[in-house]
Amino acid sequence: MNAPQPEKRKKTQPVQMRVHSSERLTSNMQRLLLVSSDGQPFPPDTVSGYIKLMFHMNGQPVEQPHDLDMPNQLMRTYTIRDVDNEQNGITVDFALHGNAAGSDSSGPASSWAASAQPGDCIMVGGPGPAKWLQQPFDWVLMASDLTGLPALACNLERLADEAVGYAVIQVPHMEDIQPLRKPANMELIWVIDDEHPSADEAARQAPSSKFLQQLQSLAWLPGEPSVWAACEFHKMRELRKYVREQEARRSHTYISSYWKVGRSEDQHKLDKKADAAVAG
Repeated sequence: MNAPQPEKRKKTQPVQMRVHSSERLTSNMQRLLLVSSDGQPFPPDTVSGYIKLMFHMNGQPVEQPHDLDMPNQLMRTYTIRDVDNEQNGITVDFALHGNAAGSDSSGPASSWAASAQPGDCIMVGGPGPAKWLQQPFDWVLMASDLTGLPALACNLERLADEAVGYAVIQVPHMEDIQPLRKPANMELIWVIDDEHPSADEAARQAPSSKFLQQLQSLAWLPGEPSVWAACEFHKMRELRKYVREQEARRSHTYISSYWKVGRSEDQHKLDKKADAAVAG
């Protein structure tokens, strides 16, 4: 059931990348193929790693290397969904939908992605390392919302054919369900929930969300699981609590928040750091 672990790749200096193509993958997800302007390829082992897209404070993309010296720039983090060897490019999927895509869903990165045209340029940092399911394991529990779906899909695709378990994915609408490659015995469960809570409501409603209720209703399979999850901050904390109650090994548990209601990515990073210090 074990699959080979890809080698980690060192981060590089930011490079200029150009939009080669843009596609509305589902009603709330935009897929861009970005190609390196210097023609240097991204190795296959960077799939599911992260990149940093760079923007000016006014929301416009940083397009040229000499613009990197300008102060007060924004960086937004996204997953490398795939590597295109023919184009020397990478595929990046952007969540576009309201709160399901985080407080930055109408911010610089998703706004840019929704309107990006072939030939548009942006400076990109990375790649950073991928977060893979820890091995060995007897079965798998995976979960995400729209923001974590690209990374979940990468993990799902590299599972061995005999892998068993669950992948639970929350999306805003039926139209956001997309075909995913998976082992035959991995159960794929889509939770449709077009929620728009305020920050206070999100904290109160997280324990009773459809997403968490679906996860808690699943049978805990025999043997040692490998757990991987990426979702909104309040749901992350509830899911982490639940998984710890099941006494899953922490070494084989990755549960992360990719966004937080009412907070920018920069603010969310501070919240994650404070939460990690308390949670241990």
